[in-house]
Amino acid sequence: MSFKGKVVAVTGAAGGIGQAVCRYFAGEGAVIAAIDKKDTVSSFADELKRDGVKTAYAVADIGDAEAVAKAFAHLAAALGPVDILINNAGYSDHPTLARTDPKGWQADMNGNLNGAYNCAHAVLPGMQEKRQGSIIAVGSVNGLSALGDPAYSAAKAGMISLTRSLALEYGRYGIRSNIVLPATVRTPLWDARAKKDPKVLATLTRWYPLGRIVEPLDVAKAIGFLASDAAAAITGVALPVDCGLTSGNIVMTRELTLEDF
Repeated sequence: MSFKGKVVAVTGAAGGIGQAVCRYFAGEGAVIAAIDKKDTVSSFADELKRDGVKTAYAVADIGDAEAVAKAFAHLAAALGPVDILINNAGYSDHPTLARTDPKGWQADMNGNLNGAYNCAHAVLPGMQEKRQGSIIAVGSVNGLSALGDPAYSAAKAGMISLTRSLALEYGRYGIRSNIVLPATVRTPLWDARAKKDPKVLATLTRWYPLGRIVEPLDVAKAIGFLASDAAAAITGVALPVDCGLTSGNIVMTRELTLEDF
């Protein structure tokens, strides 16, 4: 599939999934608008430029609506209106409700649900004017079930609803809206956790029917499909990219049936 000349905006671009998404679309000819709250997005953008990719970047916290508006205005001036928005940025720092105070809850909402809204709000007018566009959110299987990180999970569940509302209201303008729901993804975050428990990924793998966890490129390819003309009739969809995690509880099933499959 080709995205030659398409302006693809990726939030959380400096992270593990974000970099994979940027590189995937760049490899298909896209122009990359990289957004992240971390200054490291500048060095990543420079890497893409050295590889011959037309790129611009902005440093912005997606939870700050004013900063988001300025960032997208800057990127539009540099590259043109956004054709495809990947709402990838995400945040979680509160593993349980007991460890989540109101300030922490709001931080997780801003870093996920509110941020996704702010970015969609920034690009919708341009997409409406062109009468085409694609908005793809990176949610989580946490949005479907209680898997810890309750504020983050609630935000991701809200992103599913936001995705469907966008699909419902803006389809008449040729704008499609979908969301992918990854499970455990092999990013630097998990490398850091593995330093605390070297067996953590092996333990998690037991829960996945495919016998492995998700790679960043798996997520990027799913997003690429949803953004492509091959998915022209697909909107409002929440697509698990989870190596089978949500198909059932394989660990419990093994114990119930006394079968190892």
